[in-house]
Amino acid sequence: MGTIVFLVGFPLIIALALLVVKADSLRDIIVKLSAIVIIVVSIVFVVMNFSSTMELVNMPYGETIGYGMMAIEVCLAVVIIVLSIKYKKPLAAVFAIIQTPLLIWFELTAGHHIEVANNICIDKLQMIMVLIIGIIGTLICVYAIGYMKDFQKHENEHVREEAKAAGLSEEEIEAAVAKADRRPWFFFLLFLFLAAMFGLVSSNNLIWMYFFWEITSLCSFFLIGFTKTQEAINNSFRALVMNLFGGLGFVLGIITLGSYYGTLELSTMLTIGSMGYSVVVPAAFLALAGITKAAQMPFQSWLLGAMVAPTPTSALLHSSTMVKAGVFLIIKLSPVLGFNWAGIMVMVVGGATFVMASFAAISQSNAKRVLAYSTVANLGLITACGGVGMAGATWAGIMLIIFHAVTKSLLFLCVGTAEHQIGSRNIEDMDGLFEKMPKLAKYMLIGIAGMFLAPFGMLIGKWATLVAFVDSGNILLIVAICFGSAATAFYWTKWMGKLSATMAGRENIQGRVHKEEDTSQIILVVLVVAACLGFPLVSSEMLIPHLGAIFGDVTALALSTNNMILMVIMLLAIVMLFAFYFGKTDKKIVPIYMAGVNEGDNLTFKGSMEKDVPVSLRNWYMDGIFGEKKMCLYGGIISVIGMVLAFTFIVAAMLGGGM
Repeated sequence: MGTIVFLVGFPLIIALALLVVKADSLRDIIVKLSAIVIIVVSIVFVVMNFSSTMELVNMPYGETIGYGMMAIEVCLAVVIIVLSIKYKKPLAAVFAIIQTPLLIWFELTAGHHIEVANNICIDKLQMIMVLIIGIIGTLICVYAIGYMKDFQKHENEHVREEAKAAGLSEEEIEAAVAKADRRPWFFFLLFLFLAAMFGLVSSNNLIWMYFFWEITSLCSFFLIGFTKTQEAINNSFRALVMNLFGGLGFVLGIITLGSYYGTLELSTMLTIGSMGYSVVVPAAFLALAGITKAAQMPFQSWLLGAMVAPTPTSALLHSSTMVKAGVFLIIKLSPVLGFNWAGIMVMVVGGATFVMASFAAISQSNAKRVLAYSTVANLGLITACGGVGMAGATWAGIMLIIFHAVTKSLLFLCVGTAEHQIGSRNIEDMDGLFEKMPKLAKYMLIGIAGMFLAPFGMLIGKWATLVAFVDSGNILLIVAICFGSAATAFYWTKWMGKLSATMAGRENIQGRVHKEEDTSQIILVVLVVAACLGFPLVSSEMLIPHLGAIFGDVTALALSTNNMILMVIMLLAIVMLFAFYFGKTDKKIVPIYMAGVNEGDNLTFKGSMEKDVPVSLRNWYMDGIFGEKKMCLYGGIISVIGMVLAFTFIVAAMLGGGM
């Protein structure tokens, strides 16, 4: 228990320290040392508890801590209301006014009489999430050291230009530049985010989980709106409103669970469901909260809007925190889902989101939007796995969480570095990246391969998911994964082709990259390969014991041991070929054919009208067929219909006494 307290408390202390530290050198040291400490303690925590399948822990002074959380929730609600009034965004204030008093009323009345025996739950899924948050989350913070220096440099130039235009003196200009440096606030939010996520994934008390849940929502609000442009402010409030809506669903789930079943513990809820009693009503409300947090359709727009934030924010929201909180909760609920109305709702929303978001990604040339739609799509697949409510599907869902967290964080960080160095995040502007930034291009290719090629991780997860869907007999989900995966292969192949093309005459600018950025990316590349090599061990030592304790019979999981070993052998062969033969070739260099007379620089050719034409390679995005507005509309309609039907039948059952 002490390590859990440390993992929550230490990042919080570091966050407060970084809030007051102004010097770059001191901030760099604090972030790097704290990252090492958090990584080490996360690993130690898992090693210490590895032999335990599930351990429920009571927290000393739990009631006092609960009252402290209640007071903080009131403060958070006040902050939201004040900001909503300031920026004239009333809907966020409305949700804050509804859900916070509602939960406090319940806590002080019926909830006050419910005894919570175990506030903390330590199981294999929680250990996996601790490693994801502790390792990937802190690597993103280290990456942010270098990234935010470039970011602030651009901001300072903009502030100086405006100040000079306003006729300010040199002293006033430098004062304005110093005031514009808000990096202490940025790093404060990053580490507060980590602390909240550690608390969220460790909580068995749903009121405690809700408390950390709301902190992540508020942190994401401030991070998305960090630049304070009008677009950033609008997108931050969109994210806040949608997540507050999910928070209201969380509150209703807590109230129904406490009022009808006399418990506030997630483990007890799952036990009640395993005994044959229906817990579909609280499960549906909690799943709704997970759906909004995981940016499932029709709530995906908040995650797309988060792209206006600095890249470390995007990486943190998409890979190790925030959205993973949503699928974490749905995976935790999977034993009580399945073919009831709560499970059907989750499967419909997840399946529709996977297909439509994958199609929408085809039409995107902005690299961050491709990654965003890919994230939404893969979270949809994980959500659908949780909705199936079977051991094989849950196994696949957890594997997808692991592979997606590692690979997507790598890709986001690579895109952020590329944007700062080449001045664009557009895939079409990545011509010749192999010449300009050879190391970065290799990192990105490994990340993309990890997302869709055999024998890398995400394809393993999708293979297992397909088998699990077949075993469940759900035809619609089988169709969804087939079409969605085909779209996935299409947009990743386009990007990979762009990166792997080489163009002569490009200056190598790899040396401009900050060492913190490069170090984080190298470690993530190693983690991508390690995750693929180590997944049989993760399966046998962590997932199978975890799922056995929850579902009982896990003899027929999606992938056999022989298949997993075969995938590892394939990956090892690829690694060895890369290590021994990369760069070793007897190739003959000849002028590039350009459908015209090559001018000799491999960059221009003589066209049919005797004019010099610059070489240009462009992908096909089929916006008219797979435009994001169209895909999001279709996906949103299907998801809304699924949710409305599910809650209609659930309410009808409640009114009929069928709780």
